[in-house]
Amino acid sequence: MKKKQKKTDADYPTTGHEWDGIREYDKPMPRWWLNTMYITIVWAIGYSIAYPAWPLLSGATPGLLGWSSRGDVKAEIARVNAQNAEIEAKLLATPMENIAADADLARFATAGGKAVFQTYCSQCHGQGAQGFKGYPNLQDDDWLWGGDIATLETTIRHGIRFEADEDTRYSEMPKFGEFLEHEEIASIANFVRSLSNQEHDAMAAEAGTELFAENCSSCHGDKGTGDREQGAPNLTDAIWLFGADEGTIEKTITFSRFGVMPAWQGRITDAQIKQVAFYVHQLGGGE
Repeated sequence: MKKKQKKTDADYPTTGHEWDGIREYDKPMPRWWLNTMYITIVWAIGYSIAYPAWPLLSGATPGLLGWSSRGDVKAEIARVNAQNAEIEAKLLATPMENIAADADLARFATAGGKAVFQTYCSQCHGQGAQGFKGYPNLQDDDWLWGGDIATLETTIRHGIRFEADEDTRYSEMPKFGEFLEHEEIASIANFVRSLSNQEHDAMAAEAGTELFAENCSSCHGDKGTGDREQGAPNLTDAIWLFGADEGTIEKTITFSRFGVMPAWQGRITDAQIKQVAFYVHQLGGGE
């Protein structure tokens, strides 16, 4: 038998394309490459039949094996919850102020609280709870409504000015720009800056003393030290939620501020509320 001769380039047709004397041959794909492609097609069809694959209007095809990554996650969560059921029940039965006395319970509350904080609270208060403009720093010892651990739990549970919760903490600063002149507001701003020993216009501050007493002292106190029952900030400690420059203070007085924190009761579990309250309290600013 004659041995089949191997084809040379001259034996193949060209596509008709030519660039500077370089021709493009119309050769068939290598057999190994075609076989690999056919295998991958068969594999893809089998995979899409066995596992979730094709999107539908309200989900995807479940696959013959009934497996899903969400199912695995759900099972893992259930396993962890079952492991933690005993200590979680202990956490729920323990008053907030007694959690720190139990080392195991404190570790569980801190670890769980950190996870809850990173998931639900860090978007506003920052990854390290350092806060941002308009969002309180939870590491310092300056609290609008109180910083003891029981108070923190109440704040987290019911929120601030969250109207959907009947027990939410609520206060509202008037928009003084509706009934005070700009010069009067500027005088109050200078007086407020003087309370925390900031640079100010002494004459304007003196004029703002009486205006402050008439319009602001009912909430912030005669000396500007604030009132936690109303969530009125202390104006003497040089800690400012929105800024301490004269323009920002004037804006606050003119238009007021109305920050809202959601109530987490019903969104996360009671155990998670206690955990995150404990976590925030032990960051260093808790009283």
